Amino acid sequence: MALTFPDTNPFRSFWWGGYECTDQLNAFGNRVDFLPLTGHLPLIDEDYAALAQFQVRTVREGIRWAQIEKRAYHYDFSTVQTMLEAGQRHGIQQVWDLCHFGYPDDLTPLHPMFARRFAALCRAFVDFYRSQRPDDTLIVTPINEVSFISWLGGEVRGTSPYCHHQGWDVKYGLMRAYIEGSYALREADPSIRLLTTEPLINIVAPANAGPQQRRDVRTAHLNQFQATDMLCGKMCPELGGAPELLDVVGFNYYYDNQWQLHPYHKLGWNDPVPDPRWRPLRELLREAYKRYRRPFAITETSHPGVDRPLWWRMIGQECAAVVSAGLPLWGTCIYPIIDRPDWDHLQEWHRSGLWDADLGHPGPARRLHLPSAEALLTAQARVAAAVPARRPQGAKTAIGQPG
Repeated sequence: MALTFPDTNPFRSFWWGGYECTDQLNAFGNRVDFLPLTGHLPLIDEDYAALAQFQVRTVREGIRWAQIEKRAYHYDFSTVQTMLEAGQRHGIQQVWDLCHFGYPDDLTPLHPMFARRFAALCRAFVDFYRSQRPDDTLIVTPINEVSFISWLGGEVRGTSPYCHHQGWDVKYGLMRAYIEGSYALREADPSIRLLTTEPLINIVAPANAGPQQRRDVRTAHLNQFQATDMLCGKMCPELGGAPELLDVVGFNYYYDNQWQLHPYHKLGWNDPVPDPRWRPLRELLREAYKRYRRPFAITETSHPGVDRPLWWRMIGQECAAVVSAGLPLWGTCIYPIIDRPDWDHLQEWHRSGLWDADLGHPGPARRLHLPSAEALLTAQARVAAAVPARRPQGAKTAIGQPG
């Protein structure tokens, strides 16, 4: 396979909307399905129409593998077709997660047929998608947040396969499937764009840490790159990873993505007296870009509760700094853009979206969080103003024009 990378930004807008689409087994062994729970599936036309006021024309959606493949190698894409039709009606570009969080009932990442089943799903999805949209640019995330889901299911028994101290085994199984699925996608359609979505974190040592503890913390910090390193063949080459599988690199970044290790202590992002170990997002993105030298995106970011507006102002400042430096930041995703409940305690809603869920009305109804909306508009203006002047026609550019 030739090592070629399109230098054009495939995303229709810089700001994206992300809809929570997990269909995993939660900590209690119960299957959750967030597209209907959040109301997005029945209210998709309303949700898409509401994006126009924020010039959001790109969204992240999920096909929900556990719902698509109820019986091995038999697929029902009817719900995806409904979503595709809604996207076409509203001029919305949909970026598809094939495995967000959740696998069919008879599979776990430790199952010997997991990778083969996932590759078959990838081929079936491309066949279906191209039957509906023969000419669109298809952007796919094969498996979302391998680093996180391998910890959740392999270390703390938070989801299938409910293991302890087997995080590496789960990660290895997920990446075997990720790589096999990526080749299947590219074989079915060489024009497919692949988008990774891994957490971007900063792990630091206590102030009184000794040399060995500091080395351990450094190793833990670098482990965040394991999944992407496996994908591009830097690590575990026996899995078949290769540079051509690394296309657009996505980073998920939340308010609790920086912490002290042993003992655990979350670093506050907006403390009155900042912790000197806290690193601005722009520094973390620059570090990751130097590692992979690929166009990148912030594929998830948000904040729960009353601090949402402060978070969006900060995100705007950091994105503007990255863009003005000429780095290829191609998008930022508001995730979730519609509020969502907790996976394990469904009665608890996070209040982390641009729209809150109004549980007093069926749907649930949407209620725009006005302070967040105002802060987002300010952030959008800041980033748009930071875009370098357009180059002469025909010249290559690394930065997409924000919407």
